[in-house]
Amino acid sequence: MSEAGTPKDAKQPRAPKQGGGGPPDSKAARKKEAAQAKGPPVGETERDPNYVPRYKQLYLETVRPELMKKFGYTNKLQAPRIEKIVLNIGAGEGAADTKKIQSAQNDLTAIAGQKAVITRAKKAIAAFKITAGRPVGVKVTLRKDRMYEFLDRLITVALPRVRDFRGVSGKSFDGRGNYAMGLKEHIVFVEIDYDRTETVWGMDIIFQTSARTDDEAKALLEGFRMPFMN
Repeated sequence: MSEAGTPKDAKQPRAPKQGGGGPPDSKAARKKEAAQAKGPPVGETERDPNYVPRYKQLYLETVRPELMKKFGYTNKLQAPRIEKIVLNIGAGEGAADTKKIQSAQNDLTAIAGQKAVITRAKKAIAAFKITAGRPVGVKVTLRKDRMYEFLDRLITVALPRVRDFRGVSGKSFDGRGNYAMGLKEHIVFVEIDYDRTETVWGMDIIFQTSARTDDEAKALLEGFRMPFMN
């Protein structure tokens, strides 16, 4: 027995740890509240659930019925549609400069309205002084509403700003209903501030459609008023 009359082997109650109080799920609740306070992730914006892009509405109300009539489709699902649009900037020699590749990524993100990713070489090519894993460009894939929004801006705003524009080639189909086109200067998009642009990049734009033939794919793009010159 100790002097206070308490056995020496008796265990004294431990004081609670600092900051450990509250229910077990309080930490998860705080994280949830913090996420709600921050709002949507970076690059994402809250959208009106009733919003329909102008070119999507054009496809549903005008382009698709015309295609069904022209090619004799009996089901709406038979009509060709654009599945995705891929934008690509090849940095070339500029890929060796981290600042230039970052600039290309920022510009493509502004044009697409969606985060662009850096593409890297899969294998080394000595003739071009390229090592495996080296950045060679940036790309972004657009689907659904963002795809229609980009198509609208491309046809109605960007292409008319191209110098000496005479139309796009109507022979750049791959035989399976997909179409590819290029732009020499990415500054034709109004999202790019020409005065702050250090490098003018070329762009490749690929349209992947559900069309089975090139004629169907061309008729689909013509419905969106793509200015083919042949």
